[in-house]
Amino acid sequence: MANLRRWKRTVAALSLSMVGGVLSVAAQADTLRVGMSGGYFPFTFVEQDELKGFEVDVMNAVGEITGDDIEFVTASFSGLAGMLESGRIDTIANQITITPEREAKYVFTSPYVYDGAQVVVKAGNDTIHGVEDLSGKSVAVNLGSNYEQLLREQPNTDEIDIRTYESNIEQDVALGRVEAFVMDRVSATQVIKEKGLPLELAGQPFSTIENALPFRDDEAGREQRDRVDAALAELRENGELREISEKWFNSDITQP
Repeated sequence: MANLRRWKRTVAALSLSMVGGVLSVAAQADTLRVGMSGGYFPFTFVEQDELKGFEVDVMNAVGEITGDDIEFVTASFSGLAGMLESGRIDTIANQITITPEREAKYVFTSPYVYDGAQVVVKAGNDTIHGVEDLSGKSVAVNLGSNYEQLLREQPNTDEIDIRTYESNIEQDVALGRVEAFVMDRVSATQVIKEKGLPLELAGQPFSTIENALPFRDDEAGREQRDRVDAALAELRENGELREISEKWFNSDITQP
């Protein structure tokens, strides 16, 4: 396995450039600094001091193709965008949804996760059956996520008490401190299954979301984006992206 990985890195590097008929290693083993929260199961989380999750496996697989050394940098989710913009990290792998506001600031790879925004309530709550029932209700979203914006785009947004949290939104709903929370359907399903909290999905997803990797919109960032995007395309084509998804979700969330 180790020999195969070294061979793949060599082929990836040698195929990048040919100048005057002489092979040139245009992209040596650079370090790609990947920011993530480490607290968003099962996409990125820490277990027994080890960083794990779907995003971790995807980025490690990307590095096997590009030859980049992947360096994971964990921080609060709300601070990751600032770290990207200041150059402390090169991209964010934390289920980042493509939005018009983000597209105006960053360059994105092609989507590699397709999902939907989901309302979750305490088990037995018979007053909320979907986003249309959130009027007059307290609703938690993770700080820095796009779910607050998705709620503000709803017709009844002025009647929703939106509260931003750094973490533990599912626990506060389970304890009755907040009446509902919004996250992606895939993660919500996994949280309910793995944590055993008295929670349930309320209705169907109310917005389609596409996740991709953002990079700074400059020459270096665009070069990194193109290299990683090509690796993601290869992982999709050879089936490895699907295998990683099935490992963590028992389904393929990498296809629309």
